[in-house]
Amino acid sequence: MDLRELYQQVIVDHNRNPRNFKELPPPCSHAEGHNPLCGDKVTVYVHVEDDVIQDVTFQGDGCAISVASASLMTEHLKGKTLSQEKDLFESVHDALTKKDSEIDLMHFGKLGVLANVKNFPMRVKCATLCWHTLEAALANQKSVTTE
Repeated sequence: MDLRELYQQVIVDHNRNPRNFKELPPPCSHAEGHNPLCGDKVTVYVHVEDDVIQDVTFQGDGCAISVASASLMTEHLKGKTLSQEKDLFESVHDALTKKDSEIDLMHFGKLGVLANVKNFPMRVKCATLCWHTLEAALANQKSVTTE
């Protein structure tokens, strides 16, 4: 199976059966994200205790890439420290947005399929929306937009 096939399978699976698709009860931080170009809307909820992400979930409507990215993000970040989250955010963002980035997302497991989004520039904002929304939630901002 090549990367393109794996990319399609993982994106379809996480879009049809998103993981952690629910609201978190207090105490948690949350933020709303919006991608006006595609119409994606997401709310990310995060519960942090002692600098560790205890739980992270999301709700919203969006394209398959947006939903799958949020699902993959929430699966990957539970139990990570805030420092690990920041490093991962920067790795994902750079891998998707920097033209000559040599960051290999494949060592992040299934999250690596997001690297293929770089081949579809109009979809990069779809894949990064949830990540920017999580950053906003962690900074106690209420909303963020890709524009």
